Amino acid sequence: MAQAIKSIVIVGGGTAGWITAGTIAAKLQSEHADGFNITLVESPDVKPIGVGEGTWPTMRRTLKAMGVRETDFIRQCNVSFKQGAKFAKWVTGAEDDFYYHPLVLPQDFDSTNLARHWMERPFEQSFSQAVSPQEAVCEVGLAPKSIATAEYTSIINYAYHLDAGRFSVFLQQHCTEKLNVRHVLDNVTAINAAENGDIASVSTTTNGDISGDLFIDCTGFKSLLLGEHFKVGFKSCKDVLFVDQALAIHVPYESEDAPIASHTISTGQSAGWVWDIGLQNRRGVGHVYSSAHTTEEQASEELLNYIAQTGGHVNEADIRRIPLNPGHRVKFWHQNCVAIGLSAGFLEPLEASSLLLVEISASMIADQFPATRDAMEIVAQRFNSTFLYRWDRIIDFLKLHYMLSKRNDSAFWIDNRDSASIPQSLQDQLTLWQYQPPWHNDFEHAIEVFPAASYQYVLYGMGFDTQASALGMSEVYKQKASSLRQKNTQQIQQMLKTLPSNRALINKIHQYGLQKV
Repeated sequence: MAQAIKSIVIVGGGTAGWITAGTIAAKLQSEHADGFNITLVESPDVKPIGVGEGTWPTMRRTLKAMGVRETDFIRQCNVSFKQGAKFAKWVTGAEDDFYYHPLVLPQDFDSTNLARHWMERPFEQSFSQAVSPQEAVCEVGLAPKSIATAEYTSIINYAYHLDAGRFSVFLQQHCTEKLNVRHVLDNVTAINAAENGDIASVSTTTNGDISGDLFIDCTGFKSLLLGEHFKVGFKSCKDVLFVDQALAIHVPYESEDAPIASHTISTGQSAGWVWDIGLQNRRGVGHVYSSAHTTEEQASEELLNYIAQTGGHVNEADIRRIPLNPGHRVKFWHQNCVAIGLSAGFLEPLEASSLLLVEISASMIADQFPATRDAMEIVAQRFNSTFLYRWDRIIDFLKLHYMLSKRNDSAFWIDNRDSASIPQSLQDQLTLWQYQPPWHNDFEHAIEVFPAASYQYVLYGMGFDTQASALGMSEVYKQKASSLRQKNTQQIQQMLKTLPSNRALINKIHQYGLQKV
């Protein structure tokens, strides 16, 4: 009889481990009686990196599926609302140089490509301002909903900024108390192989051997199971994405009622960029940079200058230094072991793809959970194929931000435009987009990590030129496009009148809580 998969062992905690545990546990509990068990083994000696503070709107679905109350999550994890990213000084480096990648699709994006219409007079408004209300909402620090809006629903699409340390603790409590995940706080001392090459068990210091049918590696950069035990190779992408170091620090607000930005702020520097994430009681600020293009001293000076210019005061000694190695494993599922999170790879913080990859990896395992060891081979092949494609497309999208820059003030920005550092897949798309704006069928998969809308926001935010079609635009199309842009203007006016500020809504959530669904 085929070996049933009943016991799942997750090695490693942190955000990746607990999101994975909660996602799989909630899915299996909703569809099965009992007979399965999930154990998470977490070392008491390993501290999480704790800088993954930006999310995607998918996190709303992930948490809701786990049975988490949004009000509890916001109150306990220092959460604020995120509505996109503002990129400053990425195009020319000038003080007034910025564009947005909002979380709202352009108006009627399923059937109407407004990029053509905007290109007739691009100087009148930014692309994101012309097709979406979110830039206007973010510029004045408004929230994406009101206190009367139900949990996880929105007036305008949103994600979260969160305290990574608090989030891990919050998820741990929820998974152990509500989803019956067994938590073992212990050090793994050995990985024990079965006759067929699978992992049979892991040995721990005080809890002995913990056996399982499926092992999930969430051990971070160490990649204890997939990397160290199975020797699965690592594919570097440092030739494409140059940043390989990060400096991070927490910056207190000047006052308790200071405004909270409704978006991630990404500001270009001489050899990288600074992230700025507003939480309830502090900002998370960091500088990612290329060590081949600047020194740690210079990068630290630029970070401190940015903090001072934005009204912050910090102690230089509190800066954490985090080495990065952009790339990923050559495969993610081998034998009965699958890696999720940093053990699978890491690119860079730009566009907050790290937590998203954790979410969609855990979701695919839960949705296609193998019933038997034989079925696991099929699921593993699909998983590897899917995620190799997704990592490649994320690399393309991140590179797009750099290679479109017109900055000539440092070798970093100039080198990013070298065609030798641009993947051929991205070069092919850019050739196509010289003559037509990005659209749904430009991609191989129906569901992409970054859809055509995301490419439009970055391309046209950075001044990419798509030639006007020689066939022109029909009057019917012009009328429809004009109507949609007028609708967008009306939505902006309405939202500016009715939405509370980010700070005001968070304060009310602490007082009253959001409406329950």
